[in-house]
Amino acid sequence: MQRTGTAIVAGGSIGGLFAAAALLNAGWSVRVFERTAVELAGRGAGIVTHKRLIDAFHRVGASTEDLGVAVEDRIAFDITGALVKRLPYPQVVTSWDRIHRILRVLMPEGTYRLGRGITGYQETESGVLAEFEDGSREEADLIVGADGFRSAIRGQMLPEVQPQYSGYVVWRALADECVVPEGIFRDFGFFAPNGTQIVGYPIAGIKNDLRPGHRRYNFVWYSATTTDELRDMLTDAEGTYHPVSIPPPLVRDDVLAGMEADAAKRLPAPFVEIIQRSGRPFFTPIYDHYSPVFGEGRVALAGDAACVARPHVGMGVTKAAEDALALAAHVSSAPLSEALAAYSHERVPKARRAYMQARHLGSLIFDTDRTVNQDGRSNPKLDEIMKETAVPVT
Repeated sequence: MQRTGTAIVAGGSIGGLFAAAALLNAGWSVRVFERTAVELAGRGAGIVTHKRLIDAFHRVGASTEDLGVAVEDRIAFDITGALVKRLPYPQVVTSWDRIHRILRVLMPEGTYRLGRGITGYQETESGVLAEFEDGSREEADLIVGADGFRSAIRGQMLPEVQPQYSGYVVWRALADECVVPEGIFRDFGFFAPNGTQIVGYPIAGIKNDLRPGHRRYNFVWYSATTTDELRDMLTDAEGTYHPVSIPPPLVRDDVLAGMEADAAKRLPAPFVEIIQRSGRPFFTPIYDHYSPVFGEGRVALAGDAACVARPHVGMGVTKAAEDALALAAHVSSAPLSEALAAYSHERVPKARRAYMQARHLGSLIFDTDRTVNQDGRSNPKLDEIMKETAVPVT
């Protein structure tokens, strides 16, 4: 028998939108609450798609028209910018903005509420109450915590599960196609000496502009950073320390200058040029965590709230999509407590595999002898890195 009910989704980013879309598609009444007061936009970060993600879009009724830029090959460079290896691997790469817009249009009028952050919940005999920053409450049959890796819902359900810093950060930049050196733009590129790594690929331009000459290049650089160094980098020009992450506009100019000087010493000239000619670069510390339980009682976790795998596997959006589809299927076919136990039983092992694979791929960068392969030509793990980066874990 098909079961339906009312659901509150905490978090209006991609994970929350996927959860809401899947539940709506299954006949549930859904309300999505996003903490920020304005529509989420302007996050141009690149997203790698997979067949499983495309299938998930179709299952929730989302369009994949003009999804992104098709790349045919993966290539690796050495310190001089010369080609080291080429690997055929057709894939479509897109942007966070594009995926968010694709899912956002699926939300019926009044379903998506801005400026209302959920801080916790309270289960009752008849349902569950979402507790908001302003002290108000709203009731539903189910709460879905899709409120990111610093999830308030997970914090209440599993306070012992905390994101762990990996020991490195990722510097990101977006460069217009017209300033990217010839021979770099059209492929999924790597630079993989021991101790650091670059990944770069083309994505659409602003407003999903896919016309040649109007697209952008997504630059990603993994760089080892001690805890003390990170604390300094997370301190803005006014001396305010931002735990976990710092808003990009607040990254100090001297931190950016230090990164550019380090890049000039360690990276191929074409990538140094991309940094210099891009918009203002920014960094994100790399954390990970996974929850041993994804649901109990009337509360479920999905997306980054449930598990964050380091970005090497490129599965964050795919994992959130598959969490959403599994959750909707289970809660629509069994009583909630039974359904959430089954959902957890299905998704926890899969999340852990992605979590462990991402850690393994990170180890190929940093748990190595950094006195060898400094030019990126002789990495003994290069085949594995090129074949398994941004590839779904089964």
